[in-house]
Amino acid sequence: MRSTIAALGMIALLLTHAPVSAQGISGDVVKIGIMNDQNGPYADNCGLGSVAAAKLAVGDFGGAVNGKKIELVIADDQNKPDVGVAIALRWVDNEGVDAIVGCSASSIYAQPKATVKALLAQGIDSWFFLTVDYAFGKAWQADATKFIQAGGGKVVGSVLHPLNSSDLSSFLLTAQASGAKAIALANSGADFANAIKQAQEFGLTRTQLLVPLGLMISQTHGIGLKDLQNVRLTTPFYWDMTPESRAFAKRYAEATNGQLLNEGKAATYSAITHYLKAVAAAGSDDGDAVMRQMKNTPINDFEMNNVSIRADGQVMRPLYVARIKAPSESKYTYDYYEITGTIAPEDAWRPASESACDLLKSQ
Repeated sequence: MRSTIAALGMIALLLTHAPVSAQGISGDVVKIGIMNDQNGPYADNCGLGSVAAAKLAVGDFGGAVNGKKIELVIADDQNKPDVGVAIALRWVDNEGVDAIVGCSASSIYAQPKATVKALLAQGIDSWFFLTVDYAFGKAWQADATKFIQAGGGKVVGSVLHPLNSSDLSSFLLTAQASGAKAIALANSGADFANAIKQAQEFGLTRTQLLVPLGLMISQTHGIGLKDLQNVRLTTPFYWDMTPESRAFAKRYAEATNGQLLNEGKAATYSAITHYLKAVAAAGSDDGDAVMRQMKNTPINDFEMNNVSIRADGQVMRPLYVARIKAPSESKYTYDYYEITGTIAPEDAWRPASESACDLLKSQ
């Protein structure tokens, strides 16, 4: 089996290479797997909400592509790599799954880069990291450290905390004692929420700046504007930016009993829609053929306009600089962000010269 990965915003789409039937669709069904953390600390990021977005994408395609049924299969990877790999292998080897969609932080490079650059320009030149102790957090810290040092700043220390920690007090007190101007939070989900709330309790925000390296709007909603007001961040998507994004957010809310459309759930819809368009155009669900079609076709939907996919699978979309509003500034439901700037794709994502992908190097 050969496979390749295309990242759409914060979603990874894995395409498998399977035998093609005479009609071009293996097994006479296009089967898409949705895999993510559905009950753990990152469940609010995507979870069952991304399943709902996937169902909307399939429904908008009429439930079939080129006359062949589209089928969704769902799994909880429990945020454990070994569990996720086992599920993926079973799906691909035994169950005929053509593509796998899940929350994968392709923004892991771009968001720290943009955030660090903006704060260094404001004189925030000493940093301390509070980092979740697994590959996700460590990658964030490593990239952000590189950007800090390249920009003339310094990292004065760091601590690692276990995933899904309810008590971060000792780690936050160490960060406070460092005297760093900025405390970078290289974590997400429930860990991030706990860090923000406990930092407020210890008074860290009176003397030091809390800097999220990645923040979804669903986390903003859960924590509240009172604790997050005036925090700066970068994001690939905000539901309230255009008439098209607002219209889809309304559809999504109606389908999910009022859920907020966040970055990951929007990207799930986008990834599946672009994939299905490529299957239709290629007349096949063969991974290589579909990937070529995806890369040759600009992405156009409610969140992206004529966005290309680079040879290594990186979606070259812009990022947006945002400020979280104070409670008094929020005028309607989920009115949380003020968009203050746009970061061009070439300035946001990992440069082609730094890519380790053979697909890009071969060009």
